[in-house]
Amino acid sequence: MLTARDGAEIRKMKPGASSRMSGLYRLSIEDRRRELMKRVEVQHDEIGALDWGGLLAADADNLIENVLGTYKLPFAVCPNFLIDGQERVLPMVVEEPSVVAAASNAARIAREGGGFVTEADEPVMIGQVQVLDVPDLPSAIQRIDEARAELLEMANACHPNLVARGGGARGIEVRTLPEDQHQLVVHILISCCDAMGANLVNTVAERLADRIAGLAGGSPGLRILSNLADRRLVRVAVRIPAHALAIAKIPGEQVRDQIVAASRFAEIDPYRAVTHNKGIMNGVDAVCLAVGNDWRSVEAGAHAYAARGGRYGPLATWRTGEDGHLLGKLEMPMAVGMVGGAIRVHSLARLGLKIASVENSTDLGLVMACAGMASNLAALRALATIGIQRGHMSLHARSVARAAGAKDGQVELVARLLAQSGEIRPENAEAIIKDLGL
Repeated sequence: MLTARDGAEIRKMKPGASSRMSGLYRLSIEDRRRELMKRVEVQHDEIGALDWGGLLAADADNLIENVLGTYKLPFAVCPNFLIDGQERVLPMVVEEPSVVAAASNAARIAREGGGFVTEADEPVMIGQVQVLDVPDLPSAIQRIDEARAELLEMANACHPNLVARGGGARGIEVRTLPEDQHQLVVHILISCCDAMGANLVNTVAERLADRIAGLAGGSPGLRILSNLADRRLVRVAVRIPAHALAIAKIPGEQVRDQIVAASRFAEIDPYRAVTHNKGIMNGVDAVCLAVGNDWRSVEAGAHAYAARGGRYGPLATWRTGEDGHLLGKLEMPMAVGMVGGAIRVHSLARLGLKIASVENSTDLGLVMACAGMASNLAALRALATIGIQRGHMSLHARSVARAAGAKDGQVELVARLLAQSGEIRPENAEAIIKDLGL
């Protein structure tokens, strides 16, 4: 098992505040906001950005091209997380019903065993410089190896402020590709501090490309970062007493064994592993979106890492410990940042970072990974027992009821009757609304 990180400086949950919130779904939106403000150091105007979406059309026009306006998604909080002994409430942006509820319930269960314990690598990203038409690979590799100090100095000269903050170039690696004996790839390893690192790394790769190609006696090809951030891994572990897993009169020990069996299924079948990992990414992506980060990069890196051994496998695995507890472990790349991009202009991205109470980009990545592990646990617990559809479809019924014309104050009643009917379809919702005379 991992051990809690020492000296982690966390901000800014209020002193003594707990992330444990029961029955949050029963409250009005305004009451939920008040509950959040009791726990997290946020101001009324920051919360107020939730009403208008946090991004003005004029600002959106400076983010991407051909802007027509902005597009809203639900912004929620996921309570109950205990991470390295610290109380956390996680922000989530997601449209899929049950993601928030499932992750918060799993986080509550994880508290029974002390919560999530995390560990992370230094935030090192890889810049790739491709060199083509190399006449002699061994000689090229030797010349590049002899010039390592020079290349590292050149890389650091690109970003002196990054170096001053403790980041910068960490190494030079040379790779050959068996499919082409006249091509090599040089990896420049850059510690990016609190940035995701794409712009930093791309600048370095472009600056060094001609010099590297000259050393190799070839011509420069592509020079860009790799989204397989396998030097920037996060790891999460959790240990849950069997009794905490009991559900619908199914004993906890039985639930534990079925979760382990489901994990082993994902380890031997890539078709199952993909869906297993999709459940993890439900939580990861929801937090990633809420804090204005590049979820496509995180997704690409996660799935590439899952296939690193030549066969696609699960990012999280579950076993039974010697003491009978359920033991879960997750490892995945996590290239995220707290500066740059949409964060500077999107009010809700900045609010999301405050809610998550993160201190740096590494901490942010660990929070996302814990959300992913909680989502995975919730999915496996449901799949192994009552089935995934019961909770999912009951929540789906609410959106169907609303789309069918149910008004405020009517949605819960129509959704409940719709779920009880077992046929959650728009025409059924319309019939229920008509029968009730709503």
